[in-house]
Amino acid sequence: MHEEQQEKESQKISFGIMGGGWRAEFYLRIAQALPDEFEVSEIWMRDETKGRETEQRWGIKTTTHLEGFLERRNFSFVVLSLSRSVAAEYIDRLAGLDIPVLTETPPGVSLDELLRLYDSVGEVGRVQVAEQFIHQPMHAARLAVVRSGLLGGVSHVQVSAGHGYHGISLIRHLLGVGFDEAEISGERIVTPLMQGPGRYGLPQKEALADSRQDLALLRFGGRSALFDFTYDQYFSWIRRHRILVRGHRGELEGREIRYLKDYRTPITLELRRIDAGQDGNLEGYCHEGILAGSEWVYRNPFPAARLSDEEIAMAVCLRNMAKYAEGGPSFYSLAEASQDQYLSLLMAEAIETGRTLTSTRQPWARDVLR
Repeated sequence: MHEEQQEKESQKISFGIMGGGWRAEFYLRIAQALPDEFEVSEIWMRDETKGRETEQRWGIKTTTHLEGFLERRNFSFVVLSLSRSVAAEYIDRLAGLDIPVLTETPPGVSLDELLRLYDSVGEVGRVQVAEQFIHQPMHAARLAVVRSGLLGGVSHVQVSAGHGYHGISLIRHLLGVGFDEAEISGERIVTPLMQGPGRYGLPQKEALADSRQDLALLRFGGRSALFDFTYDQYFSWIRRHRILVRGHRGELEGREIRYLKDYRTPITLELRRIDAGQDGNLEGYCHEGILAGSEWVYRNPFPAARLSDEEIAMAVCLRNMAKYAEGGPSFYSLAEASQDQYLSLLMAEAIETGRTLTSTRQPWARDVLR
C-alpha cells in the first residue's frame, strides 16, 4: 500500500505559480478538486501579507523571495499569472533559465513588446500559453463538429463569446485560418445596461451603466468573421454568448446543427450537454460531455471533479503543459498567442479610429510556416 501511494504521488503533476491574483486562484481550485493529478508546490507573490493569507486559506507554501523560488525548482513547470504589463519580462527570464512556463494570456501588451519577446524567446524557450477558450466544453464540441467536415468548408463565423485575443483565437480555429493576413474594420456602440454581478460578487444596488459593444469584420481572403463582444457578457445574466459557423453543407448556430445529408435531405441536431447529479441522479454533480444526436462530440477529461467549464479548460492546459515539459508536443505556442494578440490590437485600433487595417506577416508566422 505504501509503494502504491508513493507511485501515485510521483505521477502527480507538480507546478509552481508566480502571482496571487484572481486568475491564480483558478489553478488553486483545480489542484484542490483534482488532488490525485495536480499539486501546487509553491507560490511566489510580491505581497507578503497576501502570501500569509494564501497559505492559511489554501495550505500551500508561499514565498516573496523570487531567487529562492527559481533555485528550488520543486515543480515541473511554472504557471505565470502576473499582470500583462510585466508578463513579458518574466517570460523572458524564465525562458533564459530553461524553466518551462505556462503563461496566462496575452504574452505582451503591444506589437513592439510581442516582437521583442519573440526575438528573445522565439521557439527556443520552453513557453506555452494558457489560451483556454478552445478547450471549454461547448467550444471544443463546436470545433469537433467543424473539423469533422459535417458542415463542409467553413467560410464565415460570428463570435460573441470572448474579448480581444480570446475571440480572435476562436475565430482563427473555427475558420481554420492559421496565420493568414486579415483586413479588419470595426466600430463601437455604447448603450445603457442594468449592472449585474462582477468578479467579486452580486451588485449592491440597482444602477444603470454604459455597456461598450465592440464590433469588427475580419476578412481572410475568401473567408470572413464577425467579432461582436460586450465586456458585460462574462458575468451578465442577460447578455449571452452567441456563436454562428457557416459551411457550404450546413451551419452551427449556438447549440443547433443544421446540415444536408444529401442535397435533398436536411438534418437538424442539437448539441446536448450531459451533466451528472441532476433529476435524481446520484453520481455526484459533474459535467460528462456533449452529444450531437447519438454521437459524443466532446467528453470531459476530468469527469470525477466538480469544475466549471473554465476550470475544465484550464485543467486541460495544465495536463498538456505537463506533457510538453517532459518533451511532448507544443499545444499553444508563443507564436499562436502572439498572432491572437496582434490581430486583437489591430482590431482595437480599427474600432477606435474607424479605419480599415490590414495585418502583415510577422516573424512568428514566418518561422511557423517556413
